[in-house]
Amino acid sequence: MKDLEKSKHLCIGLLAHVDAGKTTLSEAMLYISGNIRTFGRVDNGDAFLDNYALERERGITIFSKQAKLNLDEINVTLLDTPGHVDFSAEMERTLQVLDYAILVISGTDGVQGHTKTLWKLLNRYQIPTFIFVNKMDRPDVDKTLIIKQLKEKLSDKCIEFDSENSDAWSDEKKENISLYDEDVIEKYLETGKVDLEDIRRMIGERKIFPCYFGSALKMEGIEDFINGFKLYVNKKKYSNEFGAKVYKIARDEQGNRLTYMKITGGSLKVKEVIKDEKINQIRLYSGKKYEVVSEVHSGEVCAVLGLEHTKPGQGLGIEIDSDIPVLEPILSYKLILPEDCNKNGMLKKMKELEEEEPKLNVVWNEITKEIQVQIMGEVQIDVLKHMINERFGIEVSFGAGNIVYKETISNIVEGVGHFEPLRHYAEAHFILEPLETGSGLQFDANVSEDILDRNWQRLILTHLEEKQHKGVLTGSDITDMKITLVAGKAHLKHTEGGDFRQATYRGVRQGLMEAENILLEPFYEFRLEIPSENIGRAMTDIEKMFGKCNPPEIEGEVAVITGIAPVSTLNGYQTEITSYTKGRGRIFNVLKGYYPCHNTEEVIENIGYDALGDIENPSGSVFCAHGAGYVVPWDEVKSNMHLESVLEKSIKAKNCSEELNSGMGINISEVNKSKKNSNKDNKSVYPDDELDAIFERTYGPIKKNVNNNAKKIIYKPKEVIYKGSSGKKKQEKYLLVDGYNIIFAWDELKELAMVNLDSARDKLLDILSNYQGFVGIKLMVVFDAYKVKGFKGEQKEYNNISVVFTKEAQTADAYIERFAHDNGKKYDITVATSDGLEQIIILGQGCMLMSAREFKLEVENVEKRIGEMLDENRY
Repeated sequence: MKDLEKSKHLCIGLLAHVDAGKTTLSEAMLYISGNIRTFGRVDNGDAFLDNYALERERGITIFSKQAKLNLDEINVTLLDTPGHVDFSAEMERTLQVLDYAILVISGTDGVQGHTKTLWKLLNRYQIPTFIFVNKMDRPDVDKTLIIKQLKEKLSDKCIEFDSENSDAWSDEKKENISLYDEDVIEKYLETGKVDLEDIRRMIGERKIFPCYFGSALKMEGIEDFINGFKLYVNKKKYSNEFGAKVYKIARDEQGNRLTYMKITGGSLKVKEVIKDEKINQIRLYSGKKYEVVSEVHSGEVCAVLGLEHTKPGQGLGIEIDSDIPVLEPILSYKLILPEDCNKNGMLKKMKELEEEEPKLNVVWNEITKEIQVQIMGEVQIDVLKHMINERFGIEVSFGAGNIVYKETISNIVEGVGHFEPLRHYAEAHFILEPLETGSGLQFDANVSEDILDRNWQRLILTHLEEKQHKGVLTGSDITDMKITLVAGKAHLKHTEGGDFRQATYRGVRQGLMEAENILLEPFYEFRLEIPSENIGRAMTDIEKMFGKCNPPEIEGEVAVITGIAPVSTLNGYQTEITSYTKGRGRIFNVLKGYYPCHNTEEVIENIGYDALGDIENPSGSVFCAHGAGYVVPWDEVKSNMHLESVLEKSIKAKNCSEELNSGMGINISEVNKSKKNSNKDNKSVYPDDELDAIFERTYGPIKKNVNNNAKKIIYKPKEVIYKGSSGKKKQEKYLLVDGYNIIFAWDELKELAMVNLDSARDKLLDILSNYQGFVGIKLMVVFDAYKVKGFKGEQKEYNNISVVFTKEAQTADAYIERFAHDNGKKYDITVATSDGLEQIIILGQGCMLMSAREFKLEVENVEKRIGEMLDENRY
């Protein structure tokens, strides 16, 4: 990467709960700083950034807008984001390009449920944040209570700032701020001062959050806030190499496709080519108006014409793609069209809207012959109908909303996909394992390049990521799962890229058919405010709705009940609240996440999904015999697969390890306890402290990551015959020890190695000589010598063990992997190492595995027994 340069451009986002006064604050900042001539108002429909007709009509922000805000030497792009929960996805897409955020909180309402959601997102994206508490001109607002609420509900790092320079702060305030950084507290104790640069750094590192108070409508406190903001922000550093992050797709009044992006490195010029597409025009927007420029630089936000295949979250140049957004729709609706409307043409138009709002998830349901879209709420429906009518001249309506379900698994399984019609070939094996709630989907590969070329591995990962994998219970998207490629095979002549696409899709699907599947539904986190006399009715309702709540809290004459409940049961409850409280009660709902469904069997029956009949998501595989391909059902794939099961090998290794340890007198429970403290740098998909869990979760109930009370459904396959071991007894047992890995994993040897590596190596060999003499297996210790120029490698005998020093450019890992590959079928081989990648490769060769911690315990046990035998012989 080239040298970094500071940019004079900053991108600032305004975020808030609906009706907190966010757009009014942006209007006040633009007016006071001289960037607009008149101060518009949301209620008057003339706010500078609410320039869409429906926004002016409803008085809410629907689309993120940008404005130029010049603050002395800093050129700010101010992004006003939607505050209504129905447009949260638009807001979240904007977060990925922000340098700083301004979180606006209503002084009259305080921290609301959506405010806490915003706070979590700001933390996820690690955006430095200023807080502005608005509407402080209202007579019923208590500043002290608000500060307390900010500290309790957001962070104790929320600190009141004012117009005074930090030099004029009281000693108490300086000390309070310095407490959040060790270097700053040391400086303060020595000098009694807190430097301006330290304050800027702490804000930039999210160690403190400056809080300002005022009234945007009355222009109170706005100038102090602007001055404080100018004082405490840092200019950003960017690479000279081009990079950009796309955050929004839109169309102008002429129908031109606009790609909104932030330049995150170098510059971008008109006529340059990006991904085979030419930049035709660059616009800098401020409100509805824009300026056409020939070049934009790091830190600037612009709209580009000419790019037809970009999407929100995409990275260009040196910039990487963003993670999958957190917020997502929970309701699916049928699009009802006029009788004379062509469905195919309408589907194309809806796909155009989906480019601008990816979370619409527009799909064509082949069974019902209808277009379905996913939507955040009722307000978004009204906006969508207005947009379709305005842009395409078609009046549409929507059917009743259906819950968007998801599916996950509760145990670890291995999925196998094979695709071998005539002159094609691909096989792929995947480990599917459950993750914590809210983790989404994660993909990984742990296969030696000696087994499957890196290019094929990358292609398989691409195929994993490109598809929305469907569950087998209801056909809903899967989530909270890690899918790891652990084995694969290609043919030198017959494998093509599309072959691995088929093997990948079928492998994931086959694994899901074998797994214990759990149906998930969305849950709301709610805050219910009602008169005290209605507590009994409310808590009874919550129980009937399969919700859970905390004990009520009394705030004056109002009772506050918080908890969670399924979206499907809680939707529409506000109507009942209004009725039984005579208009004095209200409920605030925020999406909590996806949890096990409360009525799984009912939902599955109503949806009526046929996993085996879903021809777009086949679970079987295609094999070849007598010159023709034939389909093998999912429950017979493993009796026909060409590679051995990685999971089966790990099970065998586990069982053999337990037998060996039992024979040596090792207490397995003590080993398992010790594993928790072993080798913190282990990066394996099966780290030592996970091995036991794999087998427990494979053959027994899962004890982490999922709700044990959840309804689990498993498709029970026919008896599977695993190919591989012939059952022939292997002649000899080998123990291969990764020498330096063990030295630096055992504390006493590591300490000695820091003083003299040769001494540590000799001590290890002496220990292993004693161990070999007791257990009687062939033992080989392998040491790296790959950095020794010209060294051809050496193998020698040390007492009763073999010692190998690898040749130049060959690591101990590579030597052990090659030995295991060449001899895995001839000998019983165990490898002692805690190298994460090596562990997976060794398991893939059919060998057994011992971690450094397990091996140490076994050696210590042998030494103890040798000592006992010597004591017995003395007497």
